[in-house]
Amino acid sequence: MHQGNTAYLLIQNGFADWEPASALAELRRSFGFSVKTIGLSVEPVLSMGGLKITPDLSLADFKPDDASILILPGGDSWTQREIPAVSKAVNAVAERQQLVAAICAATIALAHAGLLNDRLHTSNGRDFLGQHVRAYRGAEFYRPLPAVRDRSVITANGLSPFAFAAEIFRALAPDREADIKHYENLYARGLLD
Repeated sequence: MHQGNTAYLLIQNGFADWEPASALAELRRSFGFSVKTIGLSVEPVLSMGGLKITPDLSLADFKPDDASILILPGGDSWTQREIPAVSKAVNAVAERQQLVAAICAATIALAHAGLLNDRLHTSNGRDFLGQHVRAYRGAEFYRPLPAVRDRSVITANGLSPFAFAAEIFRALAPDREADIKHYENLYARGLLD
């Protein structure tokens, strides 16, 4: 494992467990990252698929300097309200030029934090963010694509976990483009050769 390469996954009840799964597996297996989970507390979290996970640490104990990337999976809980501690954490990571990646409804958290007001991004449809975040001002930067990276922020729609993973890999390991293309052929396109 590479020293200091840690991917953090922010989990809360009902998170969409399949959305970050491929990214996390390959970050560990192929790219040498460690993976740690962050909860709003250290109480066990139940995923949408019924997986019970005890977070490694609480959001209050998260140190942005330790993160190579902070990944936010989707889930219905993002549509309920802004979580100020999450907004603070994603802004702290982005301010350090470290990566923040959100897929599906988790893009709402980035909109609440103001990170999508001046960056190219995608989400679950052109109007999705505006329906859930009154302060969202980034509609002109929205792109109807599977995944988008602009500076230190990666976003993906909920139907694109493999494109999401590939953008994460490209940002963290730009020298591994041949491996990333192979990953995309296998997982996004189902091509064995």
